[in-house]
Amino acid sequence: MSPAFADPPDPATPLLHPLFQDHAVLQRDRPLRLHGDAPAGATVHVELAGHRAQARADAGGRWRADLPPLPAGGPHTLSVRAGGATQTVRDLLVGDVWLCSGQSNMELPVWRSLDARAEIANADHAAVIRLLTVPKAGSPLPQARFGLPAAWQAATPETVRDFSAACFYFARELRKTLDVPMGLIDASWGGSRIQAWTSAEALRAGGHADEDLDVLALYAKDPARAAARWGERWAAWWARAPGVAAGDRPWDGTPHGDWRQAPRELGAWERWGVPELAAFDGMLWYRTTATLTADQAAQAATLVLGPADEMDLTWVNGIAVGSTYGAGTVREYPLPRGLLRAGTNTIVVNVLDTYRDGGLAGPASAHRLRLADGTSVPLDGGWRYRIVPPATGAPPRAPWQSAAGLSTLYNGMIAPLAGTALRGVLWYQGESNTSEPDAYAGLLRSLREDWRRRFDDPRLPWLIVQLANYGAPAQAPGDSGWAALREAQRRVAAEPHSALAVTIDIGERDDIHPPNKQALGLRLARAARHVVYGEALAPSGPVPRGARREGGAVVVTFGDVEGGLVAYGAPGPLGFELCGAEPGSCRWAQAALDGDAVHLHAPDLPAPTRVRHAWADNPLVNLFDRAGLPAGPFEIEIR
Repeated sequence: MSPAFADPPDPATPLLHPLFQDHAVLQRDRPLRLHGDAPAGATVHVELAGHRAQARADAGGRWRADLPPLPAGGPHTLSVRAGGATQTVRDLLVGDVWLCSGQSNMELPVWRSLDARAEIANADHAAVIRLLTVPKAGSPLPQARFGLPAAWQAATPETVRDFSAACFYFARELRKTLDVPMGLIDASWGGSRIQAWTSAEALRAGGHADEDLDVLALYAKDPARAAARWGERWAAWWARAPGVAAGDRPWDGTPHGDWRQAPRELGAWERWGVPELAAFDGMLWYRTTATLTADQAAQAATLVLGPADEMDLTWVNGIAVGSTYGAGTVREYPLPRGLLRAGTNTIVVNVLDTYRDGGLAGPASAHRLRLADGTSVPLDGGWRYRIVPPATGAPPRAPWQSAAGLSTLYNGMIAPLAGTALRGVLWYQGESNTSEPDAYAGLLRSLREDWRRRFDDPRLPWLIVQLANYGAPAQAPGDSGWAALREAQRRVAAEPHSALAVTIDIGERDDIHPPNKQALGLRLARAARHVVYGEALAPSGPVPRGARREGGAVVVTFGDVEGGLVAYGAPGPLGFELCGAEPGSCRWAQAALDGDAVHLHAPDLPAPTRVRHAWADNPLVNLFDRAGLPAGPFEIEIR
């Protein structure tokens, strides 16, 4: 007996997942896994390039059909039918599909790159390069589809303008030696941490705090309870933080600390005329009150705050009610019934800023309690603020925050791509994790293996962009979170089916978003030609092979050198350090070239154990090979 179905197929409903639409690219030489939605139990008929398949939608309406691999080519037409519903996808190409992901330097569009006007005017690659930008979306749970509409587009001057420059220039460069269509998927979010791109399962397996992930799971069901629980977690961190006095609980309205009157217009604290805040990156407490009648306090209410740059944790009457990441995002926090009370209610907002302008947006009239009866109580009676000393450290981030949370961007932007066949991944991220470089190698390995599982490819190539130089040059050897994170990237990239694009010479001292994405695209393409396509060329420039003692010198040997080493602008290489085992023992080394080796001397350090090169946020680098590729940052032991 045939099953009964409540509704016939709707001819207007797309049968295919949004990945499969006009102008899309499918991965060549791999089984083609097409999927989408249809009425439960419906038989789905698929036809592409002379191949046919059938599938039956499951009880949830999901279906999948497998077709045999196709070689590079096209355009093709894909037809799907289920009952009376049909969908036809035209101008479909088969080639190599690349996923480009990370934070703002991957997101940076072509129009912000060097010589953008000419680059855009000449970007007519409609027949061979296709672009898909994944809509920004964070979620506490994995999603099957994108949060907003997304469309594949042929690469033209109009579509390239706002697409990822690093991703586009990579494909354009790669096509100079590889005549196949390129499908580029950009899934990136400025300011994002690596933890946001990693699934909850992978984070748990990697040892991330189960407590935080449990709060994330609770948030999917009950945001208010999750916020209150996170407030307790945050309070425990605060109580242990350096310099916090016993009993200091600012969210409770305790009198500890120096509370001052904030300007009525609020806004970026750098512009308040307060010397301590003129270039302050860190945390401020804000506090105000709202007076309610008994009738007002009994109503359901939402706390509405203007944007906070860049993230907040907010309390009402001592209970945490919400936390949001995003400098331009208005905060709206529903308040549990019974939280408000007749009389005085205290609202406390902790704002954390890590880059440039920071603070709670103004004017004060932008902030209010919105009541169920449609009225509002403005929070314009005056705000006070308190500066948190930098030594207190960085607080834990609420796990549901979009770019700063746990698994949120994986859930909203990567999970909808699961099952897609890829040629490889380009990963440009790390600036937001420079405060925890010691953990980054493990996090990066966990992310890489996680995505390899999600995309069903245990050898999925992984091309890592090493952080570029940024900030003030170093005047003496010292510690650097940026350098330590680059070292983590270097070590992970040296593992199988991975490669590194070194950018230590193309950054900008005063711009964390270097515009020379053309050079980056060339280096990424070179790395891909080696690790993905098997070309016999050095993938990323000179790399250290080892360091040994030889007489009174330390000799560092290099491999992957094309045409020999060269030191520009000085008699010998710069930026080398010799170090002992103890922290703070590094000294600048005198360096001399000897073929593909560098000889180092540091007379005031008789027994060095380590060699460092380019170990600073913004190091001076002059050691290159004849192909124009720099010797990147590294730290190795002397054997």
